[in-house]
Amino acid sequence: MTDSKETSIIDKLQNLYLLLSAQFGNCTGVSPSRFRLLQQLYHADEISQAALQKELQIDSAAITRHLKQLEADGIVARRMNPSDNRVTLVRLTDHGREEIVLYRKEMERFLAQMLQDFSMEEQQQLSRMLARMQSNIRNYTEGE
Repeated sequence: MTDSKETSIIDKLQNLYLLLSAQFGNCTGVSPSRFRLLQQLYHADEISQAALQKELQIDSAAITRHLKQLEADGIVARRMNPSDNRVTLVRLTDHGREEIVLYRKEMERFLAQMLQDFSMEEQQQLSRMLARMQSNIRNYTEGE
C-alpha cells in the first residue's frame, strides 16, 4: 500500500470518528464516551468508580468530570463505600435508568440510519474488519 493510500485510510477513519461523535451526540443528546459510561452502569447495580474507569479505559480526571456532571443532572448517584471510605461507588438513579432507555432507542435509530444501505452481509463483514483492525492495533502497541 502506498503512503497516500495509508494516509487516506487514516484520514477517513479520523473524519468518520469526528462525524460519528458529533452526529451521535446530536441524535442521542449524549456523547459516545458518556453513552459507554451509562451503558456500563446500566448493566451494573453499583460499581466502584475505579472499576468503572478501568472497564472504560479512560483516565481518572475524565471519569470524575463525567460523573460530576451526570450527578448534577440527577442521572447517577455516588456514595462512599461504607466498608472502605477510599472507594466511591456509582450507580444509575431511577431517572438515569429511564434516560439510558431513551438514549438506547435513539442510538438504535441512529445506527439504522448509518447502516441503511448496507446488506446484513456487508454489516457483518464491516464488523469483522473493524475487529481485526482493533486487534492489529493492540498487537502493534502491545508487542510490536
